[in-house]
Amino acid sequence: MIRWFQSKDLAVQLMILAAVFDPLGFASGYLIAPSFEIAPLYGGIAGLIAGSFVLSLHVLYTSMTR
Repeated sequence: MIRWFQSKDLAVQLMILAAVFDPLGFASGYLIAPSFEIAPLYGGIAGLIAGSFVLSLHVLYTSMTR
């Protein structure tokens, strides 16, 4: 699975990561936010930011290893 992912272009890798982590981040932030007494929409936005952090780390790692 890792070799398949690494064999793709960087743009395709970013699309795959965004398709996985953005909905996951939004959904988890949306569901967890009420337990912190925050509006669910704000929690979803925070989850999107956390999901984008994974993309940023991947770009940083790729730029340093190539």
